[in-house]
Amino acid sequence: MAETGSRRAPVKRVAVTADPHIDALDGVRAIAAFAVLTFHVAIESGAALGDDFFTGLLARGDVAVPIFFTLSGLLLYRPWATAALTGAPAPDVRAYLVRRALRILPAYWLVVAVAITWWSRDRAGDPGTWLVLLTLTQTYHPDPWWVGLGPKGLAQMWSLCVEMAFYLLLPLLAAGLAAFARRAGDDVGRRARRLLLGLAALALASPVTVVLSHHPAYLPHLNSWLPRSMAYFACGMALAVVLAWAAADPSPGNPARRLRRSVAAAPGTAWLVAALAYAIAITPVTGPRFTGVEGVWPGLFETLLYGTVAVCLVAPAAMLPRPGALVGRILGNRVMRWLGRISYGVFLWQFVTLYGWYEFTGQPSFTGNFPGNLAAVAAITIVLAAVTHRLVEEPARRLGRRVTARLRHRERPAVPSGGPVPAAPRYVKSEHVNRSSSGALS
Repeated sequence: MAETGSRRAPVKRVAVTADPHIDALDGVRAIAAFAVLTFHVAIESGAALGDDFFTGLLARGDVAVPIFFTLSGLLLYRPWATAALTGAPAPDVRAYLVRRALRILPAYWLVVAVAITWWSRDRAGDPGTWLVLLTLTQTYHPDPWWVGLGPKGLAQMWSLCVEMAFYLLLPLLAAGLAAFARRAGDDVGRRARRLLLGLAALALASPVTVVLSHHPAYLPHLNSWLPRSMAYFACGMALAVVLAWAAADPSPGNPARRLRRSVAAAPGTAWLVAALAYAIAITPVTGPRFTGVEGVWPGLFETLLYGTVAVCLVAPAAMLPRPGALVGRILGNRVMRWLGRISYGVFLWQFVTLYGWYEFTGQPSFTGNFPGNLAAVAAITIVLAAVTHRLVEEPARRLGRRVTARLRHRERPAVPSGGPVPAAPRYVKSEHVNRSSSGALS
């Protein structure tokens, strides 16, 4: 390992253990979840349909979705980034996929069943409807029967479709990036730079998709596919590389360590940049509100500005110098951690709660009372999310741990008859045991 900034750190094979849980990221996840809920209530009440500055702030609340994607890129890719830099074994793909499926699907299936039974009973007997919804492939339906992004109560699930596509593709992306990094030799810094270069190329999928979605004809469905949002995932993956690089090479000249110290020392600066980027995003530079991005340049500006907001919110929380830092106390206190843990349920239930509340109170859409509706919808959603977390998500998580433990047990070498018991393996594959590694929408 290098001792000075002028010497390069060689790759050193180390055990890949579970990444330490970062409480502050729970707080970021909670903020993003409730920002999306606020955005949807503001639209339904009509509070976000005006032309003034305040309604503009509400109208661009969908910026929370790139924050989720950035969190997923950071948390899920981090063990692969560590493995690529240190030469340690990568996470077990089978265990990763099992845990992702059990973490995401059971609670999602419950909400799908409720929404279809409540609002789309005429489709409840159609196997094709259940197939595309239960497999999170509804965004690829060539001729959907629903209006908008999905059936009533499930419109927000387009982003979960994008997440699922990323989950499935991540092991392949990680393997390709690792192979590209290994061509740099055994120097950690060179490997890290190659990973960052590869991620920069991966991020280009978003602007390319923006162009393809408008030429030669406008194809709005491409906006709900993974390539359109790949830049946000790539930004999170780049943060994961920086963290892994800083941990793998403690030399004073390591630029990753300098960047981490700089961000941790001035989180307010990063948040100010995020606020300024958001203020620009609410202007017409990102296109008309609620009509979709119209034109290549608005789409490119939206990608750039939303990505800036996401990175500048996530990075200070991810690069905390110590758990007791001010950012950690603000974002990682007990309330924020709890809201972060149930945030997946908040994401899942919000439209069911919103439409159910409007039906119960007899309110037509776009008739105001934004504060009152927001308070009621948020309270009911929190209750449903807490119950789902306790009765569905946690049991599914425990099942995932048992299944992956069995997979690890099967991979252990057999004990020769009469021979000595083999020593424990030197390297322990990361299984994302901590909540922070469970993904942005979880």
